[in-house]
Amino acid sequence: MNAADSSLLSRYGGNLPRYTSYPTAAQFSDAVGPDDSRAWLSSLPADQPVSLYLHVPFCDTLCRFCGCNTAVLRNADARAAYAALLHEELRRIITLIGPGRRVTHLQWGGGTPTTLPASAMRRVMQAIRRDFDIAPDAEISIEVDPRHLPPDYPALLHELGFNRASMGVQDLDSDVQDACGRIQSWEQTSDCLTALRDAGVNSINIDLIYGLPRQDTAGVARTARAVASLHPDRLAVFGYAHVPWKQKRQNLMPVGDLPGPQARIAQRAAIDATLRNEGFLPVGLDHYVNPHDSMARAMASGTLHRNFQGYTTDTAPALIGVGASAISSLPGGMTQNAVSSAAYARLMGNSPDSLPVVRGVKLDADDHVRAAIIEQVMCDLRVDLAEVCAQYHLPASYFDPELAHLAPMVADGLVRIIGRQIQVTEKGRQFVRHVAAAFDRYLTADSATRHASAL
Repeated sequence: MNAADSSLLSRYGGNLPRYTSYPTAAQFSDAVGPDDSRAWLSSLPADQPVSLYLHVPFCDTLCRFCGCNTAVLRNADARAAYAALLHEELRRIITLIGPGRRVTHLQWGGGTPTTLPASAMRRVMQAIRRDFDIAPDAEISIEVDPRHLPPDYPALLHELGFNRASMGVQDLDSDVQDACGRIQSWEQTSDCLTALRDAGVNSINIDLIYGLPRQDTAGVARTARAVASLHPDRLAVFGYAHVPWKQKRQNLMPVGDLPGPQARIAQRAAIDATLRNEGFLPVGLDHYVNPHDSMARAMASGTLHRNFQGYTTDTAPALIGVGASAISSLPGGMTQNAVSSAAYARLMGNSPDSLPVVRGVKLDADDHVRAAIIEQVMCDLRVDLAEVCAQYHLPASYFDPELAHLAPMVADGLVRIIGRQIQVTEKGRQFVRHVAAAFDRYLTADSATRHASAL
């Protein structure tokens, strides 16, 4: 899209979900609790694989732009105690799903999981390998902070079987870093990546952000070129989500220096052009991959998926979240654990077999079909409604209102509709969330204000 096309910006501005799930977390309520989680976990077929996500809500320093559930906890014993709770929650989950369950993806996120003492990380990973059946080709990944990665950790990660690491760079400009409270030199970034690869953690993801205070198009392009020179396997390029009503630390940002919608679009376009020129393939809304990466193959074969961690090659029908604020996505519904580490520990201490679930959402038949459509739109930029309706035994006219809702996007060249096939155009790629939103039966003008900027 032409960055100067202000008419599109005015029509498609506002706020929208990121659609890492459907229904989105905005629909979670305390009507769903531990009993629902136990029932849904217990009903998973014995031969069905799962993926695991473990959340560590601690960092060594806090970045002002971050919207994640994390806090600074300097006491190593307290961090080790939290790791013990992760181990214990896994034990309780195993009593429900059975031992030896096949795991196809294992991801540690946060926060910064490498804030856990090495001995604590080793105990949890050894327990997982003992109690689960880790697939030989499983992706085992972890988020790291290049500013604070302990020198012994890369070798530890390789020893424990990690084969992918994700690191935040965001922006290399010192003025932008100062505004965001994240000072990270080029040398720290490069040295961290080299240390991981030298240790045998070969696949690297890098996160970039546009829309931060004091960013401009020239600066984000410089950062993208510099990061591309490190030859990462995947890049995630996120638009900064300014949600100070969710994260008070964002009030410390110089909000007067935030770029407007038109500037954000220009920055995104500059990063996109730079990464494509460097040989990376665009994936969905906001990812770029080396053509030889497994995500590129999944995109080509139509097996790309999307979950709470973003785009993934994981095909497991159940994602089990472990730790404070972690979300599970199960066939019966979605659940979320207590958000703060203190509340999580308190619920874990209630009884020897309790689960720390505090909210969630049950899924009905309509949720499942709309989730399938939204995932296809977000991953493949296309969907055949006739095929979906046939698969779910729905009348062909079931989504006629949604097709009508997309008519303005067709007129603007963002979408093509042939029969009942919807195709997002290249011009419309950055508006893919708007296409997905047409199928969101929960989204209203009031509820949209709970989400971040759509562009």
